[in-house]
Amino acid sequence: MSITYSSLEKVPLSYASCSIGCGPTDTLPLRLEAISEAGFRAIELSFPDILDFGEQITGNAIKPDDYPAIMSVAMEIRKLCEEHRLKIMMLQPFANFEGWQKGSVNREEAFARATGWMEIMNVVGTDMLQVGATDTPEHIINSEREAIITDLRALSDLLAKRNYRLAYENWCWSTHAPGWKEVWEIVKAVDRPNCGLCLDTFQTAGSEWGDPTTESGLIESVSQSELEKRFKSSMDELASSVPGDKIYLLQISDAYKVSPPLEDKTIDALRPRGRWSHDYRPMPYDGGYLPIEDVARAVLRTGFRGWFSMEIFDSGPQGTGKKYEMGPFASRAMASMQKFLKNCATD
Repeated sequence: MSITYSSLEKVPLSYASCSIGCGPTDTLPLRLEAISEAGFRAIELSFPDILDFGEQITGNAIKPDDYPAIMSVAMEIRKLCEEHRLKIMMLQPFANFEGWQKGSVNREEAFARATGWMEIMNVVGTDMLQVGATDTPEHIINSEREAIITDLRALSDLLAKRNYRLAYENWCWSTHAPGWKEVWEIVKAVDRPNCGLCLDTFQTAGSEWGDPTTESGLIESVSQSELEKRFKSSMDELASSVPGDKIYLLQISDAYKVSPPLEDKTIDALRPRGRWSHDYRPMPYDGGYLPIEDVARAVLRTGFRGWFSMEIFDSGPQGTGKKYEMGPFASRAMASMQKFLKNCATD
């Protein structure tokens, strides 16, 4: 399928609220102002940002299950977004939901958390919940396919009662679904009209092409020519097998090639690709090396023309931190997004 630039000019652009700012002085109101002034139309609202803003305005830490307090903060965030002409496109990241043993306290808490987050969605005015493919270790959860499907089907049905959608995302360090194909197979099996995909250029290329634990930055279990052949085949399969209307958004970021490579072990409960995702993700054309345009073209070849959302976690090439002014940074992100769209066009 040809990708005309004219078809991309009206792609709606969003920015994840958690992926801008260098520290506590870069408050949520200032971040929203920078995102809006740069020309983005919406945000992905990060749950930790709600808690942090709540502590800022109340002077007290808010527990993540204190939903009455959270609702009050969420309403203030909605007002701020309205002032800045920003839609709240999605609430994220809803993590480690699926796979807990039936009857366990963890499973009960996961569904209670889902109910609480749906109340937040109602207050902020969004209809979409991002669910990240769980990274809870296999020896703790039931990672069998049917258990995962059953939980996500139940969550989809709960969300459907409010006309809400579930955007399921592969995280490249996930226990059971690190790649786009794994989450797509699960979404197909869930078989609910309100369950679709949250795809991500980093997560896709980072699971099938890149590896932060090798000197080359590439998966080295096969030759580079074979790796490139497999990746192209995977992107062709994505383009031909996923209906465009089952993709709810595409998150945009690149990755630094880590030098020296990350240790190939879990540190502070994060696997290497999880640490890579947390700190080494710049905007396009700002030092990264992944084939993110190839991922976006594959997604666009499905016919998808929905949200492109900038979600970057840029702590610099060494992952140690990066200082910048938010206004110019957000403007650069918009320029990067526009260049990305132009480069993804094939006609």
